[in-house]
Amino acid sequence: MDKQLTVLIADDHSLIRKGLRQVLESEENIFVLEAEHGEQALQIIRDQKPDLAILDVEMPRMTGFDVAHHAQRELLPTNIVFLTMFNDESAFNKAMDVGVKGYVLKENTVTEILHCVRAVSAGRHYLSPSISDYMIRRANRSASAAADKDGLNLLTPAEQRVLKLLALMKTNHEIADALGISVKTVHNHRNNICVKLGLRGAHALLKYAVENASRL
Repeated sequence: MDKQLTVLIADDHSLIRKGLRQVLESEENIFVLEAEHGEQALQIIRDQKPDLAILDVEMPRMTGFDVAHHAQRELLPTNIVFLTMFNDESAFNKAMDVGVKGYVLKENTVTEILHCVRAVSAGRHYLSPSISDYMIRRANRSASAAADKDGLNLLTPAEQRVLKLLALMKTNHEIADALGISVKTVHNHRNNICVKLGLRGAHALLKYAVENASRL
């Protein structure tokens, strides 16, 4: 890395922050900032606009997902990297949907973090090698959705019912009552539909449902 990089480390565990800081500062051209919780991390991202923010997924006050969502919505230029203890594909897909550029398992953090910082600062994505299959499956789903013009054959019957009610401008509570399921289950169906159809953004699903209402 030739240019000076400013990197924010946000984690509520001081030992983790200290360890990451030591690794990053072994590089001459990395300047490190620290945050103890999500609200502080978001404020630093807003005010100082670091090149890269390494966020613990589970932080007090605001989670890493909350911070990344705000950064994406506010079009902040900082690249986001997630640290997590959990090897979880649904969390990985959710992270990609909010614009996260790196996804590193905490068990591999010390050995991988410089590789991650170098890759992300060069404009590439980085994820721990042990979860590389997640990216492959995600890419395959995107390719399948692109090959299928409307993508509806990717959805389960339950997901198609949710989509049809969305096209009728029903709220999550109204959908839950109509289908006899919980609001949480409706949220899960909505998230799964977005993943399968490659939809991103707050209103993308509703727009898709309305535009494809005649096919539902």
